[in-house]
Amino acid sequence: MADTVLMPKATAVWLVENTTLTFDQIAEFCRLHPLEVKGIADGEVAQGIKGLDPVTSNQLTRTEIETGEKDANHKLKRLVSSVVVPEPKTRKKGPRYTPVSKRQDRPNAILWLVRNHPELKDAQIMRLVGTTKSTIESVRSRTHWNAATLQPLDPVTLGLTSQLDPDREVSRAAKEKPVKQESHSTLLPASETTARAEAAAAAQREEDTARPKKEAPVDIESVFAKLGGSKKSE
Repeated sequence: MADTVLMPKATAVWLVENTTLTFDQIAEFCRLHPLEVKGIADGEVAQGIKGLDPVTSNQLTRTEIETGEKDANHKLKRLVSSVVVPEPKTRKKGPRYTPVSKRQDRPNAILWLVRNHPELKDAQIMRLVGTTKSTIESVRSRTHWNAATLQPLDPVTLGLTSQLDPDREVSRAAKEKPVKQESHSTLLPASETTARAEAAAAAQREEDTARPKKEAPVDIESVFAKLGGSKKSE
């Protein structure tokens, strides 16, 4: 952390406006490009940024600035802060710790996750809301002791997790279980569809040719009229 300048552009603005340090000295101290520092001096870069005094912010001493102003080759040295900033603790793997005041909301959150994101595995739900597999199964099968009054509630709204964690778990589940595409989802080529239509037409013609023609019904009266006979009336 000692090599990191607090608000580098704001610090560079202050040094440009209040000192005679060279652009290279300011750029090296603030970890900026010399052309960027020149743009700050010309008013083309960092417009509207208020300068930050590196002396009052315990990044430089007045003596160090004066030394740099007298010697253009002098490299400014940062002050080493006496305050030790602890490294952020990374959360260990496993179920998330849930405050006692919010534990009663976990079944509602589980019900919401089960209904809205069925692709999530039990282990993922356990990580999100800090529950157990048996509780998840009881909520899913409606055998939970309080199943009658459970309501699906977003765990983010309940404060059980941040929005980033559910998004990450859902994205991971989607990658593990890709959506199956239906067959024949794309159009067939024209040559294939034309060939199928011609084959169907040829098969129909063969069927019509092989099918025997139906004979017309025989008119008995016309037959007797040709023979010169007639029906006798009783």
